[in-house]
Amino acid sequence: MWILGLMFLAVASRQQPADPHPTFTVGTATAQRGETRYGALPVPAGVDSGSSIPVAVVHGASPGPVLAITAGSHGTEYASILALHKLIATLDARRLRGTVIILPLINVSSFEQRVPHLNPVDGKNMNRFYPGNATGTQTERASYLITNAVVDQSDHLIDLHGGDLDESLRPYSYWTVSGNPTQDSISRGMVLAFGLDHIIISTDRPKDPAASRYLENTATTRGKPSITAEAGYAGTVMPADVDALVSGCLNVMGYLRMLDRPVRPVTRPVWIERTITVTSDSNGVFHPLVVRGQSVATGTRLGYVTDYLGRTLFEVTAPESGLVLYVNALPTIARGGTVASLGVVQRP
Repeated sequence: MWILGLMFLAVASRQQPADPHPTFTVGTATAQRGETRYGALPVPAGVDSGSSIPVAVVHGASPGPVLAITAGSHGTEYASILALHKLIATLDARRLRGTVIILPLINVSSFEQRVPHLNPVDGKNMNRFYPGNATGTQTERASYLITNAVVDQSDHLIDLHGGDLDESLRPYSYWTVSGNPTQDSISRGMVLAFGLDHIIISTDRPKDPAASRYLENTATTRGKPSITAEAGYAGTVMPADVDALVSGCLNVMGYLRMLDRPVRPVTRPVWIERTITVTSDSNGVFHPLVVRGQSVATGTRLGYVTDYLGRTLFEVTAPESGLVLYVNALPTIARGGTVASLGVVQRP
């Protein structure tokens, strides 16, 4: 009888696939099954100073997909950063299938110094230099490490953003069309499950994984279904924006069967087929005449720019009909600076 028992155990062990990730490590954070662990992704010093990117690894009690969720590439997009703090506190690794890698604040110097858009260490946008360079400036080295330690270990990715200090933004998400039908079907399901009802269709992102430029696109060009979502505006942290981002991430986990969570995808989203950036002709003082989320017709006055004595220099008008995705939130405007971003709505 005991021989038969041993034979049964041997057969059963052969039928049970080995756990591909009994532990999971990102940077200094290593988690066992059913654990959440905290650490950092150290960016070593090079041609300029090093940095340390905080990371949490939520390693589910059972195997499943690996989902990376990032925020804070622009350190003053506060709602997205705090949304990931809330998400870390919400997730219970014991009830999770698979693994969630969370980077809530990539651009620490931007956050600490209240610098919008750029990394003040090297003056570069931390969402424009992927897949990075191991011997470049801090932004490039950080991008290189995130590509290798986070993107390459993931099956899916969500990159969170929002309106920076100078952007009054309405919530929306991005769906990147890669041309791979299976991948695009999954990423479309992710963006619909996320739940924001305005979705930009990105068809012009780089296709070369060696020149992917954006974080989300770095995952997409490597065959990983991924999306970007934005909420929050002009440095504010409104509960509705934070909750929309948290719920969206949990909804995607439900869609990927990482959580037992009902999936109620958006059924009638507003699809935006392209965006238009309207810029200023000179330095001056900007006076907005539209608000975020407003529909405008061709020729609608978006605002006007005065000199520093209040004399009007020029008016800014909409070059096409569209939806105001965001409008400059500050009086300060520079030559070439963005006055507004308009979304051209896809017609049935």
